[in-house]
Amino acid sequence: MEHIPRDISCRNEVVFISEFINNREYRQKILKELIMELHNGKTVDEVKPRFQELIKDISTHEITQMEQSLIMEGMPPEEIQRLCDVHAEVFKGSIEDIHKPRKQEETPGHPLHTFKLENKELEKLINERLKHDARRFEKDDSPENLAALLKDLRDVREVEKHYLRKENLLFPFLEKYGITAPPQVMWGVDDEIRASLKEAERLLENYSGNKRAALDMVNQAVNRVSEMIYKEENILFPMALDTISEDEWIKVEEGSEEFGYCLIEPEGKWKPARVDVEEEARDEGEKPTDNNAYVKFDAGILTPEEINAILNTLPLDMTFVDKTGAVKYFTQGKERIFARPKAIIGRKVENCHPPSSVHVVQKVVDDLVSGKKEHEDFWIRMGDKYVLIRYYAVRDADGEYLGTMEVTQDIKPLQEITGEKRLMD
Repeated sequence: MEHIPRDISCRNEVVFISEFINNREYRQKILKELIMELHNGKTVDEVKPRFQELIKDISTHEITQMEQSLIMEGMPPEEIQRLCDVHAEVFKGSIEDIHKPRKQEETPGHPLHTFKLENKELEKLINERLKHDARRFEKDDSPENLAALLKDLRDVREVEKHYLRKENLLFPFLEKYGITAPPQVMWGVDDEIRASLKEAERLLENYSGNKRAALDMVNQAVNRVSEMIYKEENILFPMALDTISEDEWIKVEEGSEEFGYCLIEPEGKWKPARVDVEEEARDEGEKPTDNNAYVKFDAGILTPEEINAILNTLPLDMTFVDKTGAVKYFTQGKERIFARPKAIIGRKVENCHPPSSVHVVQKVVDDLVSGKKEHEDFWIRMGDKYVLIRYYAVRDADGEYLGTMEVTQDIKPLQEITGEKRLMD
């Protein structure tokens, strides 16, 4: 191969690279290099010509591989999160998977069909109501116009239900197949959107005449919601369709009701082509639980049915993470403090928390595993609740670590107890 001068022009370099475009490993290498150039300070305009040539016919799977490789090589998820908006803009309109026919997402009641309906309603709310009311408020910040804009913003905050389902139901299955970078990055962006919406609402609720500050924050918040809609529709949802099995979509649907829906309800009940999950489980060797068989304890015996009922009757939430760091069990009492879908069973505990708090969770677990501590306590206010969160090291008779138990309880009613009660009411 003849020598290529180092000062070759960007145009010639694109032509040179295009000769190797069918080499997926090479393209992956160049894609990572270009993201790193953005990371190191180059502008979008400086790298965009190379990007546009390289991303022709690129798949969402390659984008996922690129982000995953960057994290594996040591780039923090927060850095990729910072670049996420940039490369999403460059990829816009160039992802081959966007236009593939997706029969599942067109089926009323399918989780993705519902996610996409919610996005349409959010876009309609932002473009047809909120932006209109924002223009009216900009011309005249009367109490009536302020109230209309505040109502629009509060309706947009319904997106929280959409994000919770995405983070707690979709992400665990993507992680199961080794797709961890996009969920980490997207969860971090979701948290930033939550904070922006909350701040915009606060400025409107406490409006004191600073119209520009209020409108700037409202526009920033809803623009980020719109950007996330684009990323979901063009990256996350196609990736999920390519990855998640029909049986797993059933579990996503089963867990959705617990979190609720954003602005709409599902259009009917989804009926998958194959529903016999129990038969498949039997084929894979799973055995049905015999509720008549006794489990022997240190002091007494109980049936599995009795154990399950007793634990669910406790006036607290209890979650057990085994020694490998996987969520293995949680109670399902009547008054639960933190929503937990069954989809988190088997999920690594660090992936059940926003990226910003993972280091705190890991420190707690490390201290319990090592024996430095036997328990750790936190307490926070949540609306009208005063929540005590306690983590305990669970050990066997020989002191070997078996896992961590989280116990969560609203202690406000206990704090309010006074005097004595010796008789029944």
